[in-house]
Amino acid sequence: MKRLNSRVIIAAALVILAGALLILNASGFLQPVQDLGMRPVTAIQSWFAVRYSALRDLLASPRDVAALREEINRLEADNARLEQEIISLREQAAEAAVLSALLNYARSQPENRYLAVNVIGRDISPFIRSVLIGQGSDAGVATGMPVVTARGLVGRVVEVFASYARVELITDPSTAVNVRFQTARTEGILTAALNGDLIVDLIDLNAELTQNELVLTSGLGGKYPANIPVGQIVSIRRRDFDLFQTATIQPTVDFDNLDIVLIITNFQAFRLDTSQP
Repeated sequence: MKRLNSRVIIAAALVILAGALLILNASGFLQPVQDLGMRPVTAIQSWFAVRYSALRDLLASPRDVAALREEINRLEADNARLEQEIISLREQAAEAAVLSALLNYARSQPENRYLAVNVIGRDISPFIRSVLIGQGSDAGVATGMPVVTARGLVGRVVEVFASYARVELITDPSTAVNVRFQTARTEGILTAALNGDLIVDLIDLNAELTQNELVLTSGLGGKYPANIPVGQIVSIRRRDFDLFQTATIQPTVDFDNLDIVLIITNFQAFRLDTSQP
């Protein structure tokens, strides 16, 4: 009986104690005690959380690095492909611009027939200035045909093969072109120096030449049609004791960047034959 009474007393005490704790907790009196007790627990949990996160990152880092490297390689490949596409588009745009200019030039000279061809090579000799073009006798190209661009005179065909031909440039020292000055209305002979400079000689001493005056083919001599732009005057040499004056010409054609040219296919070159039968 005594044991039963003691158990009842203990149970009642525990119930009273639990009720008192609930009342104290609800009243906020136990909050400092709870904070004090939770501080070590919170510190231990934080320590384990940091170590767990570091361990997880360490275990996952090889996969992340491999994925990152793969992504970098993919991006570099895409970048290289896009750069190549940009280069190709720029080349196509440049070629389209050249073809458009050549078409406009051909339309401005309806009396001529033209064949557009690509420049496929250049003469490596420092004393011979010529280019190779990608059409030959199979396409109707013949020796003596003049070659031009939208900017002016390039030269003429001097050798023809089945699928390609060689064009002698007006900057070649062996070339001579009959020209006239647009404003002064006088004529001369254009030749090239060994360094590629274009010189017009045999100009009437009384002709009034001016800087930047346009020089055109005259049509004399039978090698080239008339009125094709050749260049502009950059300097004039005139001395009273000379029989003629000379002029240095800046060509209108950029010979260092020839990509596409036009062959005048219906022009018939001729030479004056002074030999006796």
